[in-house]
Amino acid sequence: MKRFNELDEEFICEHCNKKVNKLIYTSRDHCPYCLYSKHVDINPGDRLNPCLGLLKPVGVEKYKDTYKILYRCEKCRQTHKNIMARDDDMNKIIEVSKSEY
Repeated sequence: MKRFNELDEEFICEHCNKKVNKLIYTSRDHCPYCLYSKHVDINPGDRLNPCLGLLKPVGVEKYKDTYKILYRCEKCRQTHKNIMARDDDMNKIIEVSKSEY
């Protein structure tokens, strides 16, 4: 079972260069504007992954009453999933849901 270390930080997105604010209700793990993330964790919030590649959003899947964004690391090619945030750009979610990974 994955251990979860809640770590909600603001950051500058390395893909679109926009400032991303804290999420407040849980940990922020991706950019709400372009949906990119960074491969920094082994377990959620631990910041122990040495890869540090960009996680490109490549798909979307239904998860309970929301969606998970599917990612592929541009550096190591590992796949990863994150639950979408309330402030994610829905047009980007739709765009990514149409992509073929």
